[in-house]
Amino acid sequence: MNIPKSIELFTKAQTLLPGGVDSPARAFRAVGGQPLFIDRGAGAYLIDVDGHRLIDYVLSFGPLICGHAHPEVVAMLAQVAAKGTSFGAPSPLEVELAELVMGFMPHIEMIRFVNSGTEATMSALRLARAFTGRSKIIKFQGNYHGHADMLLVQAGSGVATLGLPDSPGVPPATVQDTLVAPYNNVTAVAQLFDRFPGQIAAVIVEPVAGNMGVVPPQPGFLAGLREMTANDGALLIFDEVMTGFRVHLGGAQALYNIRPDITALGKVIGGGLPVGAYGGRRDIMQMVAPVGPMYQAGTLSGNPLAMAGGIATLKALHVDGVWSGVAATAVTLTEAIQHAAKAAGVPVQINRVGTMFTTFFNEAAVTDWESAAKSDTAKFGRAFQALLANGVYLPPSQFEACFLSTEHGETEIEQTVRAFEIAFRHVAD
Repeated sequence: MNIPKSIELFTKAQTLLPGGVDSPARAFRAVGGQPLFIDRGAGAYLIDVDGHRLIDYVLSFGPLICGHAHPEVVAMLAQVAAKGTSFGAPSPLEVELAELVMGFMPHIEMIRFVNSGTEATMSALRLARAFTGRSKIIKFQGNYHGHADMLLVQAGSGVATLGLPDSPGVPPATVQDTLVAPYNNVTAVAQLFDRFPGQIAAVIVEPVAGNMGVVPPQPGFLAGLREMTANDGALLIFDEVMTGFRVHLGGAQALYNIRPDITALGKVIGGGLPVGAYGGRRDIMQMVAPVGPMYQAGTLSGNPLAMAGGIATLKALHVDGVWSGVAATAVTLTEAIQHAAKAAGVPVQINRVGTMFTTFFNEAAVTDWESAAKSDTAKFGRAFQALLANGVYLPPSQFEACFLSTEHGETEIEQTVRAFEIAFRHVAD
C-alpha cells in the first residue's frame, strides 16, 4: 500500500521539528488528523504533495490578498532577487513601500520596517514606554500581539487552541506591568486607568480581533479607548498586523475613523514575504534610533524581497474596484454559509469584517473571548474534516480567521458553499 507523502513527511518532521511544524497554528491537534504538506499554491488554491487541490481560506494566515503566486508579485520578486536578496544597507524599495503604506494610512507619518508582526508590536510598545516614560501597558483577553514575553498573557488563538496557560518560560517579572481587560469592555479599561493614574504607557488592541476568531469592536469601544488614552497621556496602539488592508483599504483606523498614535503592520504589506512595520505620529517616531534614543535594529529589516512583495501587492490593491470586489465576495460567501447552517439546523454565528470572517459553532453572539470560548470546538473539528474531504481548506482552529483573495471567484464560492452544506449535515447527524 502506498503511504501518502504528507504522512511520510510528517512522520519524519516530528523527529526534526517540535510537533512536526514550525508554528503551532499549522498543527491539526484541535481538529484531528495531521497537517498537509503543501507543494505549491495557485490563485485561490493549494496543491499538497499528494496532488490534492484545495480552495484556500488560510492564505498564509492573511497576507495573500492577491492569492497564491500572483503574476505581478512573482514577476517583481524575480526581478528584485536577480539584483540581490539582502544588502544590509538602504534600498529605494523601502522608500517606495513607505510611501504606498502612508498613502493608504495617512495617520502614519513615519514608519520603520522590521521582520515580523511580533517584532513590530514589541518595538511599538518599547517606543510607547520610551516616549511616555511609563511602564505599564493594557492589552485585551483573546488579543494576540506576537510571542514577546510581555504579551503572552491571555493571548488568543494559538494558546487557546492548544489549551495552554500563559507560556512557561515567561518570568513573572516580565509581565508584571501587563494589565489585561476584557475585549469590548470600556468600563474595565476605565477602572484600570483609575487604579493606575499616570502609570500606563499604552493601550494595545486588535481593533478588529482576529486571534479569537473575527470579533468586531462594539460601538463606542475604540472611541472610548481613544478618549481615555488621550486624557491620561497614554498612547493608543492599533495592532493592524492582521486587519491592515483586510477590513478596509485604510485598515480598521479608516473603517472606524479612529486615529491611533502608533500602528503595527505586517502580513499584507509583504505580499507573502516575512515583514512587519510600526509607524505613527512623527514626534513619537523620532524617538527611534538613530534619530532618537529608543534602540531597535534588524539585519534583514527592509529586506528588498519583502519590500518588493509588498509594493506589488499594494499596487494591485490600488486599482479601483479590486478590494471592494473581494469584500463583496466575502459578503456573498458568508450569507450563503449562514443559510446553509440554518437549513441544516446547525447553530452558528458568522462574524465578518471586510475580507475576513469566522464561522463560530456557537448559539449566542460572539463579542469577546468569554463568548468565543463557548463555541463547540468538537463540532468545528468535524466540520473542518468534512470540508477538507470536499476540497476546502480552513485554518485548523475554531479561533482563527478565514480570508478571501482577489482570486476567489464564482466557481470557488459555489464549491465552498456545497462543501459547507455537506459539512453542516455531517455535524447535524
